[in-house]
Amino acid sequence: MSVFAAPGAYDRAITVFSPDGRLFQVEYALETVNRGATIIGIACSEGIVLGAEEKIETKLQDTNFTWKLYAVDDHLGAAVVGLGSDARILIDQARIFAQSNRLTYDEPIDVEIMTKRVGDIKQLYTQHAGVRPFGVSIIFGGIDKTGSRVFSTDPSGSYRGYKAVAVGIGRETVEGILKDEYREDLSLDDAKKLAVKCLTQALVARGEPKRIKINVIPAETQKLEVISDEEIENMQRGLEGSES
Repeated sequence: MSVFAAPGAYDRAITVFSPDGRLFQVEYALETVNRGATIIGIACSEGIVLGAEEKIETKLQDTNFTWKLYAVDDHLGAAVVGLGSDARILIDQARIFAQSNRLTYDEPIDVEIMTKRVGDIKQLYTQHAGVRPFGVSIIFGGIDKTGSRVFSTDPSGSYRGYKAVAVGIGRETVEGILKDEYREDLSLDDAKKLAVKCLTQALVARGEPKRIKINVIPAETQKLEVISDEEIENMQRGLEGSES
């Protein structure tokens, strides 16, 4: 039976709870996220790794053009899944928050504060008529005064902190690997390899091309870096060699 069975009239307005306490429009937005390309965030003592599956819709598409991984500030990045247009608006707002914090307090914004502010915007769009929820989940990862932090926020506006987290269609595959292989003492290189392994196996399990993107933020520099496609492909070949 579908989880959306017999919503009746309760899914026609975002502000109306069903008799069993559900907001169907929020659940529909969550389903959009769950069917999107997988994203991952990993925190370790040496930094942060953010990764995402990349889907190429047509051979004519520019393969260097991506909307899954974003730089929010030097020390803070984001991975998104769901409606790309919704994500773009929220990322633009997050960048404004980051720069405003630097101008006001002369210091980079904390990762949790950023996540909370974006979550507040999402929550606002779950309680007013005439609007709909943002159909996007965002993993924020960065380095702040408390160390390496990873947070995930969903369309309802709620957020949680994680050591490692995955969202999207390949979540079950990725979480299975993370539960077996994640350690808090991972080096940044090992965390990169783990992210590549998780996303690659999630794509292989669905029979899709092994195209992924990876960003890292080393704790030493606190500057976001984009990992080249060549380095990612080398890590994928290394994984294939170790499994053969």
